[in-house]
Amino acid sequence: MTTASAAAFVRRHRTGLSVIGLSVVLAPAPLVLRSPWQLGVLNLVAVNAVVVLGLNLFIGYAGQISLGHAAFFGLGAYGSGVLTTAWGVPPLLALPVTAAGVALTALVVGVPTLRLSGHYLAMATLGFNIVVHHVFVHWDRVTGGPSGLTGIPSFGVQGVTLHGETRQYYLLWGAAMVALTLSVNFVRSGLGRGLAALAEDEVAAAAMGVDVRRGKIAVFTTSAAFASVGGSLFAHYMGTITPDTFGIFTSIDFVIMVVVGGLGSLWGSLVGAAFVTMLPHLLGPFEGYKEILHGLIVVVVLLVLPRGFVAGVVELAKTRLARRGSPATARVVSG
Repeated sequence: MTTASAAAFVRRHRTGLSVIGLSVVLAPAPLVLRSPWQLGVLNLVAVNAVVVLGLNLFIGYAGQISLGHAAFFGLGAYGSGVLTTAWGVPPLLALPVTAAGVALTALVVGVPTLRLSGHYLAMATLGFNIVVHHVFVHWDRVTGGPSGLTGIPSFGVQGVTLHGETRQYYLLWGAAMVALTLSVNFVRSGLGRGLAALAEDEVAAAAMGVDVRRGKIAVFTTSAAFASVGGSLFAHYMGTITPDTFGIFTSIDFVIMVVVGGLGSLWGSLVGAAFVTMLPHLLGPFEGYKEILHGLIVVVVLLVLPRGFVAGVVELAKTRLARRGSPATARVVSG
């Protein structure tokens, strides 16, 4: 293979190669991190990454605002939990069935709600989250009420149950890598390119022939399905779920993960999910001040790195390299 053909191959398959490269980096983690607690934190990062990737499509690429994605996260968890505990449905079947049901719910909710924009849309999605959380708490016969659901089975493949942090690690991060690949392909599709125009200016996008309403509904439904998958993964990983996990503060945490990682940066979504998920476990005695620190982090990121951590670091690196090279450039020009 010549250099030119190799370069063309890399450009054509850069997404797949990048995902494979990241997978290779993540694969040895269970061998390096002997502590089940540390692996457990990484597993939660993977679950949150699936949700945040979908939410970033809606916020970062479509330019919309949602403060209610914890509702779809919870619907995925409770839907999968109820199907497996009450109806005996295998977890691997319960996950896609629940995701389809949540996507349909998002479609029903999105058709009237997505007529709104800006803070009106944010308030509508926040209200939806409050309603869903209220149902989780008070529909005792199905959800278990404030005590939640227990005894949710783990995933199994060919009769082998995936118990233990290590097995769960590969399952959850495998799902995160699939979600990342699907997200990147979605963004590069015709619909994804239309969303980029929509985020800049809805009127201009409509004038260019973009079906704004269809695009909003499609990305809202897709992001809800991602959140549902994340919720199902969370339920079968934890084995127990309670309504408090799916309140409005969880929705806010998801938005913070998107902002920290970078609006419109899918790779940044992984960084944002990792940072915000790990932060409470690193605070020690200051864990009670988590919400305050989250707020401060968002303010600092918006002031210092308005495009998010990943894009901001890349830009800072380019700027420093350019400054280092400027004297040499000046000498060349003068010579």
